[in-house]
Amino acid sequence: MNIPFFRKKTNGGEGNGIAISMENITKVYDTGKIKVEALKGLDFRVKTGEFVAIVGPSGSGKSTLMNIIGCLDKSTDGNYELSGELVSGFDKEKLADIRNRKIGFVFQNFNLLPQISALDNIEMPMIFGRIPSGERKKRAKELLARMGLADKEVAKPTELSGGQTQRVAIARALAMDPKVLLADEPTGNLDTTSGSDILSVFSELNRQGSTIIVVTHDMALAKRASRIVEIRDGRIVSDQQVQ
Repeated sequence: MNIPFFRKKTNGGEGNGIAISMENITKVYDTGKIKVEALKGLDFRVKTGEFVAIVGPSGSGKSTLMNIIGCLDKSTDGNYELSGELVSGFDKEKLADIRNRKIGFVFQNFNLLPQISALDNIEMPMIFGRIPSGERKKRAKELLARMGLADKEVAKPTELSGGQTQRVAIARALAMDPKVLLADEPTGNLDTTSGSDILSVFSELNRQGSTIIVVTHDMALAKRASRIVEIRDGRIVSDQQVQ
């Protein structure tokens, strides 16, 4: 699927071309009875414009890592910089601001609001980002058209196919022009044809400069990335460029 006219991203000097920099990241879940060390002193870096797939078995720590990258959770120890900004010590309010401004999320279950239109769903991050109404509408329509869904502006998610719904979700994730696009099993609920379509969307976005990190069990998706990172037992056990 061709996605025309996406603006190419540039480093802009932020983080010296490093989108993600994590050092000695540890995450311990303390239930009061037991302590579970989900991440064990993990070091992880992603360059601006990279397409990285994170793979590993259930319980390996990959979802925990994704949550920390996405500022949905905080590490127990270690330093995390996002586009040159140290976020590991931020409070909840500041983390929420970072999530809105710098990170776009794509989920397996889409997480769209079913009672409102595709266009209104895309506008939601911009409302929280205090983008003026006229600019919101213009940007949302442009993103929907670029996803090949210009004729679905008033359609609700329940009136769309799985692949169309995920494309709306990707458009919403791009609404605030994020520094990093995070995707958690983005093809997990799609049939083969729709999944292939979404793979093409991610590949095209990356070719046009987007920094993308996906957590996936889908090796067809992982092989579209430029780099595959495997996590087991809270540690990175393999980090390879895709040939």
